Amino acid sequence: MEERDFFEEVTEQKKHTMICPHCGQPGEYELTWLVRRKRAQVPRGADELDRAKFAKARSYMVRRDDLVGCKNIRCRKRFEVVGIQSVADLQQAAVGTAENRAERIRAAFGRRTLG
Repeated sequence: MEERDFFEEVTEQKKHTMICPHCGQPGEYELTWLVRRKRAQVPRGADELDRAKFAKARSYMVRRDDLVGCKNIRCRKRFEVVGIQSVADLQQAAVGTAENRAERIRAAFGRRTLG
């Protein structure tokens, strides 16, 4: 069974603010992302190894655009997308009280206090 069987794939457009390195003008650019969301159930015909892989699988996004064209009419040069991840995890929204969130942050970063 392939990894693609565990996910539903959708192409989405997301806006990002970037600055052209040639002319220095900021602008809103739409980047294309391939979004892979984990399915609700294990696909049919999965064996124990596939079930273990499915349990570890997480939803994520892959950026498809590497170059964009400047929106400044005088510049119009293409530049590489820098500073935006090429692969990003899709996390579930944080649920719980502020104390629970603070405890999770301390556990994740090994800090005793926030600030």
